Formats: sequence, C-alpha cells, structure tokens
Amino acid sequence: MQKVGFFRSIHTKFVLIYILLIIIAMEVIGLYFARELEHALKTNFTTSLEDRLNLVAFSVREELLKERSADDPASEKNSLRTVLSGFTSEDINEIRVINSKYKILATSVLENRGLENQTMKEDIVRKAMTTEADVDSTNLDPKNRKRVFVKVKPIMDGNEILGTLYVEANIEKVYKQIDEINQILAGGVAVSLTITLIIGIFIAQTFTRPISDMRRQAQAMAKGNFSRKVHVYGNDEMGQLAIAFNHLTNQLQESQSTTESEQRKLASVLENMTDGVISTDRKGRISLINDSALMMLRVTRDLVLNRPITSVLGLEQDYAFEDLIQMKESIALDFSTEEQPYILRATFSVTQRETGFVNGLIVVLHDNTEQEKIDMERREFVSNVSHELRTPLTTMRSYLDALADGAWKSEDIAPNFLRVTQTETERMIRLVNDLLKLSRMDSKEYELDTEWVEFNHFFNSIIERFEFSKSQNVHFKRLLPREDLFVEIDPDKLTQVIDNIISNALKYSPDGGDVRFGVTTSGDFIKVMISDDGMGIPKANVTRIFERFYRADRARSRAMGGTGLGLAIAKEMINAHGGDIWAESEEGKGTTIFFTLPYEQQQEDGEWG
Repeated sequence: MQKVGFFRSIHTKFVLIYILLIIIAMEVIGLYFARELEHALKTNFTTSLEDRLNLVAFSVREELLKERSADDPASEKNSLRTVLSGFTSEDINEIRVINSKYKILATSVLENRGLENQTMKEDIVRKAMTTEADVDSTNLDPKNRKRVFVKVKPIMDGNEILGTLYVEANIEKVYKQIDEINQILAGGVAVSLTITLIIGIFIAQTFTRPISDMRRQAQAMAKGNFSRKVHVYGNDEMGQLAIAFNHLTNQLQESQSTTESEQRKLASVLENMTDGVISTDRKGRISLINDSALMMLRVTRDLVLNRPITSVLGLEQDYAFEDLIQMKESIALDFSTEEQPYILRATFSVTQRETGFVNGLIVVLHDNTEQEKIDMERREFVSNVSHELRTPLTTMRSYLDALADGAWKSEDIAPNFLRVTQTETERMIRLVNDLLKLSRMDSKEYELDTEWVEFNHFFNSIIERFEFSKSQNVHFKRLLPREDLFVEIDPDKLTQVIDNIISNALKYSPDGGDVRFGVTTSGDFIKVMISDDGMGIPKANVTRIFERFYRADRARSRAMGGTGLGLAIAKEMINAHGGDIWAESEEGKGTTIFFTLPYEQQQEDGEWG
C-alpha cells in the first residue's frame, strides 16, 4: 500500500482544520473586539471633548453677548483668548471662535493668532453654519501625518447663530491605544494558538492512532496475515470500531480458510477429472482450464488463457459466444487427421447470478474418439454381418426358387442345387458360430480350460494333420527347436487359432509355394511364426487383418468359404492366453503371422533341427 503523504494525512488535516477553526474564531472575536474597542474609545474621546466644548461654548456665548464700548474693540478678543486658554489641554490642539461672517475672532494657539480677523471658509464650518448642528470629521495632518479630530459647534442665542467653535483635537492617542491593545491581543492569540496546536496534535492522535493501527492491519490482511489484531484504546466509537475490525479480521480468516479449502478441493477435482473443463468470463474469454482440457486440445495454458472460447474450440466460423450460451445440446469437435481420428464432445453450461446476469460459461470436453470408433465399427459390423448373411441367403433363395419351379424333377440339376444349398447353409452356420465365439469373448463369458503342454509336440501334430490332408501342391518347412517348451494353454482354443492361421496360409499360397513354421524363445515368452508365399498385404492394411470381416481379397475369400472372422477370433484367444499377435507382410511376396505365449523356462535354448 502506498505511503500517505504528510499533507494528505488525516492527522495533519485534523490539526490544520482544528487550528484554522481556532484562528477563524479568534479573528472574528478580535475583529469584533477591535471594532467595539475603537468605537468605545472614540466615543469616550468625543464625549469628553463634547462636554468641554459645551462649557467653552457657554463661556464664548456669554462673551459674545456682553455689551462693550466702541472705544475698546480689543477687549472682546482678549476675553475670548482668555476663555479659550482656560480650556486648552494635551488632547486639544487648537480652539477657534468664528463669528457668523466666517471671521476668526480668536484662537487658543499663540502661533496662529495671525489668522485672527481672517475669513475661514472650510466646508465643515459652512455646513455647521447652514445646518446649525454639530459637524465633526477625522482628518490627516499633512505636516506630521497624524490623525486629527475636527469638530465645529454652532453657538446659538435662541434661534440666532452667533458663530461657531472650531476645535482640532489630537485623536492619534486613541488609535495608539487601540494598536497597543491589538498587539496585546495578537500576543495572546499566538500563545493561545501554540497551546491549541499542542492540544490539537494530542487530540488528533487519539483519533488517528486507532485508524493507523487499522490501516496497518488492513495491509497485513492484504498480505494474508490475519493473526495481527488492532489495539482497543477505549470504549468510545473508535474503540467500538476497533472491536468490529478485529471481529471482521476473524471472520475473514475463517472465510479465507474455507475458501482455500474449497479451492483446493475444486483444484483437486479439476486436475483429477478425465474430462476437460474450461471456464470463461462474461465476455467469453477463457479464465480457467484444467490439464485434461489442455491435453485434449493439445495446447499450453499460456496460449489459451484470455482467448475467446470460440477461437480455441475452432467454432468461430459457425457460432458466436452468445450462441453457445443458448446451446442446449452438446457439439462434436472434429480434430481428426488423415492418419488418426480424433473427436471431442463439448457440453456447455451457463453460470449466472440469481438476477439472471450471465457470469460466464463452463465447457466440459469429453474424448469421444473411442465411442465414435465403436459406433463406426458397430455400424460396419452390422453392415458386414448383413452382407455376409445376405449373400448365402440370396444364393439359397435362388436355388430353392428354381427347385420349387420344377428343377427338383431333373436328376442332373436337382442334386447340384441341393449341394450348393447345403454348402451355403454350412457357411452360414460357421459364420453364426464364429459370431457367437466373438460375442462370448467380448462379454468375457468363456473360461480357458488350461493344462501344461509341450508346445513343439503340440504344434507339430497340428502341422502334420494339415500336411496329410492338404489337396494343393504346397511345401511345409519346420524350424522348431529341439528342447521342450512347456506352456500352459487351452489346447482346443489354441488349436482353433493355429488352424485359422494355417488355413489362411494355404488359401493364399500359390502352387509350389512354401509354408514355413518356426518357434523361438525371448525372455519368458515363446514366439511362433507361420509364413506363406502368397500375394501379401499392402503395408497400410497390415494392421487391419485382425479386424472383424476384413479380407485382403474379398472375392477369393468368399469363394473359399471364409467368414472374415478367423484372425479376429485368433487375436482374442491369444490375448486371453496373455500373449500378443501381429503380422508382417510385403505385397506380392507373402505374409508372416507371429504370436507369443508365456512359458516356463526349463533349460537353455538348443539348436534348430
């Protein structure tokens, strides 16, 4: 998890917000206090000045109303000066008396007495004269750059205005007092903020410490560590949150254990399934595939993950992912080549939520090659049986129809027709008997009646029987060992095997040809060889001669009365004895049949005779 920056930390934000709130509160209080203080000091200043001006105005009015002789014009001015000088103080810079004609009658400042008898036309004086009311203003002295409070007060005698008092007072002291108080207030604010900051940090820690612990616990949980617990600092909301977080940790630990157990079970089931399983997301991309599916599709995991399922299964030309979601029946996937058939059967199942939202698709693959092969062999078997039975039945029907039409009356034709019918009947009986043998072998309903037999003597007696009864000019050649080879076999069934192989060799051997017989040993097995000089079998078809009803030369086989099941029966019987059977052939040069049987070794192999 990324580390939280200093200014992004909730601890820092809490302290900053706390300090900002305190600053705002102090600023509001300070502004209100400063404004009220300024208003109070100015009010006190102007009230005090007003009280003194009232006394000055009373004295000046009395002086202006006195009757004086025309011989002493300076007495009024001197009287006014005396009155004004009695009211001078540190906070009053100057007091002027102005008559109704705007002439300065007297001033309290000695240096400004040169202005007496001059006209004063300031707006504030005219305004006071006109309105007959007090007018004041605060101005900036251009000489010393200090604030001066100016007040003009009309002097009234009834409804008649006698003149005005013009006063300039030093109000700068009031503002200095305000500044000093503001500085004291600012110092107090600074001290308060320092104390508040310390307290804020402490308070913030009480909130952020549990949160930091829970963040570290969340990081540990993300890494799979559920053993760590959050410390509970109290029983308040944060403490209750820490308790709930610890409970959540326990629940997640149990849920993870359960999930991991289920995942292991699911993984074990998927890996041990013989069927292939593929899971996709809601867009049809492969998200999971087991090893069986990889083997069936003959691909690697990194090549199929996140690829569309339709592409991997080779269905993109015929189906879209939406079609597979609606698919109710399985689909055959044909990956067959010219050399080998390979068919898979794909079954589709949709995974969705209770609301119906499709989460993905589950595809189950089953190798259907053997089943398809069995079905094909079954169809071919039924076709072959039908064909093999239909041929003699058709022949018999033709001859029987001829006999029924009157041929039985002919002494020359009737015996021949009956002989053909009898031959075809015996052929069908052999076919049915062979089919019954194969059926019992397929269903394992037969048992071997085994006994220990010396194989050379047993093999040689069968060869001699064929040699004495053969009707064609074929030479038998034996390559048999001198020592005894004892095998545990069912003599009757193995006699059938050897009879079928020798019969085939004689059928396909030309006049003057050779049929060779041989026996060798290899480990715990004997290997028997029967070879002819016949027409041979094409290399591509050698492995097929042990299939049911397969014939290298169908026309000649039927002409000789073969059923096409002899070598198939031989294969089943040799396998039942624990051996193996195969053929080697070269077209135009002959065929050799080999089979093996387990035996008990008695002595070292001797020479061939």
